[in-house]
Amino acid sequence: MLKAIDISGLQAHPDMDGVDVVLIKASEGRTYANPLRDAQEKAARGGGKQVGWYHFLWPGNIQAQAEWFVRCADPRPGDVLACDWESTLDNTAATCAEKDQFLAAVKRLCPHLRVILYCNLDFWKRRDSTSECGDGLWIADPDVPAGKPRVTHSWVIHQYGIRGGQDVDVCNFASVQAWKDWAGASKTPTPPPKPTPPKPKPYVPPAFPKGLAPGKSTPSAKPLQRALRAANFMAISDSDLSDTYGPRTEAGVGRFYDKHPQFRSKGKPHDTAIGPKGWAFLFTLAYGRK
Repeated sequence: MLKAIDISGLQAHPDMDGVDVVLIKASEGRTYANPLRDAQEKAARGGGKQVGWYHFLWPGNIQAQAEWFVRCADPRPGDVLACDWESTLDNTAATCAEKDQFLAAVKRLCPHLRVILYCNLDFWKRRDSTSECGDGLWIADPDVPAGKPRVTHSWVIHQYGIRGGQDVDVCNFASVQAWKDWAGASKTPTPPPKPTPPKPKPYVPPAFPKGLAPGKSTPSAKPLQRALRAANFMAISDSDLSDTYGPRTEAGVGRFYDKHPQFRSKGKPHDTAIGPKGWAFLFTLAYGRK
């Protein structure tokens, strides 16, 4: 059996040595939240403990209490949620029907978590009329050895005494892995593989327009002018684009050749006519390397 403790706001520094499971009070009624719950949870998880949460049930406002409990506990996958059904300090107690309603309400809010009932022998044997304990019974019977509660119903946790100012329990599981299997924490879903983005297709420059040459307007020089502008070799507005391969276009081609002289015609240090290879490189420079 696993060793466990259950703690509340009364245990500022709980002793978790040798413990497998820590059951933390999250809330009570509709307004009380254990102010130490975050620190206690951090200590439990930091020590590799399995975590459970419990809510001290008051009469009335059952749905509101269930919502408050889940909000205060903020449980993780594999955590266990428990309804603490016993007498209040005012000597009142939720009815058996209200206990059943609370268990059902919490289960609706957290359908993938185990929801169990905590109560003592008197409540279980004299006040309970349905044997409804959700996913398991957590029975308080401190007058018998650990793991020997006086109930015929199957149980998951036995609170058998107090040690060092904190309640001590045993869990009816052979190993921590068995607890995880039952609580649903043993298998962490494998995230789907990230889709591999398609490889971008290599840029293919447009075909060189035959006949493109300085002084001509057919074919149009506008595509060349746009490419020179995109590659920062020519400053020209859309309204100034021209079909004519004029002096401004020639100057832009000259600036391109100044930076990439390998595309200039041999023997022409001041070449301003773009050729097929220079055209392809210019368009790739302008549009294919973004």
